This record gives sequence, structure tokens and C-alpha cells, in this order.
Amino acid sequence: MVAINVLASFVHFRYDLTAEKRYSLSTPTKTLLKNLDQPLEVEVFLKGDFPAGFRKLANSIEEFLLECKEYSNGKLHYKFTDPLQGLDETQAKAVIDSVDQFFSIPAFTLQAPSKVGDEQTKKLVLPGAVIHYKDSAMGVNFLQGERFLGTEAEQLASLYNNIEAALEYKIANAIQKITTNEKPVVVYALGNGEAWGYNVDDAVRSLIKNYTFDTLNLKEVPYIPSQINALVILKPSEPFTDQQKLKIDQYVMHGGKVFWMIDNMFAEFDSLRQVQGFIAFDRGLNLEDIFFNYGVRINQALLQDMQSDKLPQISNNSSEQQRLVDWPFFPILNGTDHPISKNLDGIRAMFPTAIDTVEAAGIQKTFLLQSSNNSRLLTAPAKIDFEFLQIAPDEKLFNQKNIPVAVLLEGKFRSLYTGRVPKAIADSFAAVNMPIRTTSQNSGKMIVVADGDIAMNQFSSSTGPLAMGTNVFTRYTYANKDFFTNCIEYLVNPTDILQTRSKEYTLRLLDPRETEEKRTMWQLINIALPILVIILFGFIYQQIRRRKFAM
Repeated sequence: MVAINVLASFVHFRYDLTAEKRYSLSTPTKTLLKNLDQPLEVEVFLKGDFPAGFRKLANSIEEFLLECKEYSNGKLHYKFTDPLQGLDETQAKAVIDSVDQFFSIPAFTLQAPSKVGDEQTKKLVLPGAVIHYKDSAMGVNFLQGERFLGTEAEQLASLYNNIEAALEYKIANAIQKITTNEKPVVVYALGNGEAWGYNVDDAVRSLIKNYTFDTLNLKEVPYIPSQINALVILKPSEPFTDQQKLKIDQYVMHGGKVFWMIDNMFAEFDSLRQVQGFIAFDRGLNLEDIFFNYGVRINQALLQDMQSDKLPQISNNSSEQQRLVDWPFFPILNGTDHPISKNLDGIRAMFPTAIDTVEAAGIQKTFLLQSSNNSRLLTAPAKIDFEFLQIAPDEKLFNQKNIPVAVLLEGKFRSLYTGRVPKAIADSFAAVNMPIRTTSQNSGKMIVVADGDIAMNQFSSSTGPLAMGTNVFTRYTYANKDFFTNCIEYLVNPTDILQTRSKEYTLRLLDPRETEEKRTMWQLINIALPILVIILFGFIYQQIRRRKFAM
């Protein structure tokens, strides 16, 4: 036994018998941890006395980090701390503000009785961790992007279960970012009236923080360098010429990835100031042929959804307090089972259009965002007025479901300009080592979203640009930023870390009514029965001994 215990102190292993492999790390995460060249410390802000559900979450995080430590060859260390311990209200507020500002981990209020019948107690926690590596530090918010369903026990259990499922991705992604010496190059396209300024403040800041960022004017450059890892085209408002589309097409043929966020119809948030409403019409971006060639089509039809964001109700009495009502033109989209959008909170869109796919040889299409089960389409030209802010819409009209708004395209793309490029232009591309290609050399990726406002932010006169997906009236923040960053990460990250987001843990809850009704029976089974079994065993053992020695 001594030898076994000594050996166990040096060799640690375990068998994961769970169906969803809850306690196993994915191959990309193992590779990342094994390749750490310097010590790395994870400081988790979850030390203290918590309700049972949250305590289980903290224990699961510790078990996960212990597994990470085993694969890191001793380079990963972790500790649990409580930054708010022993602080008065003023000091605690200063710490909370600092952690939120520098590491994007806002405080979370736990509200639950410690025992049945006790009064509700509230406790502020910082639900995240800070990863320290060399002279850098990066925050991980465990609650970021998660959908809050309520404060009931089952709802909180579902939330904590989803946090556990996303834990590996959040930790591994942060470790990869803080340890990577060379960041991918992400370029923001300009030249066709793309969104720029305060309304893309959060998107641009996110790109600058995580990648080597630059802008590129499609009208001025002769070609798009293949060294660019991803090209972001966000809400263009001016038509694309054939020359510009050829540059994008050949960038794709040479292995480039493109993230399209397109408003195919003219319908703007600022236009809502027109009391009589307005007509949404085609922008005429001249992108139909290139999209169709790649296997996707953005339709001229606005999406309406009963699952939507809120706007103030219009009132003739300025002194009357404005009431917030649902606005079906701002649907809250659902994710799919793809790692990019799986288990995310709702994604707020503004005047999105429907998207579908067409035949394109060798291209795999995967929908990423879709409407709820209560939606409908308004074909162009569509009138947008405030009828829905005055009268509740008829739910019977919203009889369509799962209308797609975003799609991922993967495979070997074929050029739109096969046999159509003049020799002079072909020679100019060849002169810069970008020969015209008819098909992409390797399998490529492209994401097309039928709404540009998903990656834009609103502006507050008191606080300035808001976070992406934040409603300026309610200040609720949807998971737009998580979707945006996940899309970029999927396009540029070759390690498949994002695939760890596909984990799904089955939540196995006890029936509260049945457990209450059968409490006495299960108490007897768990407490009295083992004692009776031992007594019975002792009695039988004594009887056997008596018979044996009586002879």
C-alpha cells in the first residue's frame, strides 16, 4: 500500500466514463498545454462560502484546472482567491470597478438560501479568472455570452451547467492568446461606404486587442495580399464594381477568409425618427453574382420575429412616461449547434434579411443564426411603421420558424471570373505573385451574415459608445460580441480551439416533487439500510464462526 501511494503521487491518471466526456480535455487543449514554454498562473476569484449550485461550479473549475496542470508538465499553476474579502463597501466597489475595467469581469449577485426555509441572502462575486503569463494578464469572464433564464433553482443549475460546458474553450482560448507571439492579421475593408466611426467602436477595439489590425481601401489597392488572414466587410452602402469583386475573389482563391456582414436592404435605426414610417428598399450593392457563385443568396425580405428587442412606445403626450414594447424588426436570433454560436445568449439584429443557400459544388454550408419559431418575412419593398409599437401584433401571422440569417461556407471555392479576366489585368496580378486562379488551392472558409448591425454599437449621449449588442434604452447586452469574436476566431485560428465550444453537458436534475414525497424512503435507504446490512453481515459472520468452532 505504501508503494502504491508513493507511485500514485508521481503518476496521476483517471478514466472518464461519462457519456459526454465531461472530464476529458480535447486534443487542441492538450497540445496547447504541453507546449507552454514559461510558467503560467490562473487566479480564480471563486473562493468563499457559496450556495450549493455555485459551489459545485467552483469545484468543477478546480477539477478542470487540476487536469490542465497535469498536461502542462507543471508549468500551469492555479489558485483561488476572494478579492473582496475583508473590504468595506467603498473598497469593494473600487476593486469591482477595476476588475471590470481592466479584465471585463463584472460583479455578479448570488441570491439563494443556504438551507430550505432560510431567508434569501445576497453575495457579490467576481465570476471569472485572470491568467498571468510573463508580464501580461488577461481576464476570463465565466458568465460572458451565457443566457440567463431566471433565478429559480433549475434555471440556475442550467446556467452553471452551460458555464461548465464552455469552460475549456474560455480558458484555452485565453491561454492561447496570451502565449502567442505572432497574432493573425485581420483587415477591415473600406471604400464602399462601410460602417466606420463611433458605431463600430467596440468591433474595432476587439480586433485591435486580439489581432494585428489594419484597414484596406478596396478602391485604392491593386490586390488584397494573401498574407491577410481574414478580411472583414461590415455593412457597405455603395455598390461594388467588378474590379473590387475580382480583388476579393482572387483573395479567396489564394486562401483568404472573408467575414461578410451585409445589409441588403436600406432600413436604418435613425430612420425610425420619421413618425410616418419609411419604405425599406434594395441597396443595390451588386453582390448577388459573387454570393450566388459561392453558394449563398441574401433575399430581399425583412425578418420579423416575436422574440425581439424593445423600443419605447410612441406617445403624443411628451410628459407621459414611455413604455418599452417589443419591436419585431429587431429580432433576437438563436444560435445553432455549430461551435461558433452554440449555447450563446440571444444575438440582437436590426432589420435583418433572410438568407438561404444555392448549389455550389464542393461547398459545405452550415447555418449559424436563425429566427425563433414565431417569425415571418416581409418582401421588398417593405413598409416600416410604428403599428407594432401601438397595437400588439397578431401572433397567428408569425407562423414561420428557424429562418436563417447567417451561414458558414467551407470548401474549395470556384472563381466567379473564370475565363473573364482580360490579359492585361491577369498580367498585373501575376507581376505581384498573385496569378489568377480559377479554384482555391486549399479548402477555405467564409461567413455571410444578412445584417450589418449585429457587429455595430449604439451611442449614449451620457456614456458614449456602448458595447456591441447593448440596447441603448434597457442597457441589456446581448451576445453579439461573442458571436463576432467567435466568427473571427474560427476563420483565423488553425488550432481548432473553438471546437471545444461544441461540448454539451446533459443536465440531470432530480424531480423536486418526487424527492420531497419520497424523502423518508431515501433517507432510510441511505442511512438505515447500510447499518442494517452491516449488522446482518456481523450476525451471519458470528453464526458461521460458532458452527465452525463448535465442531
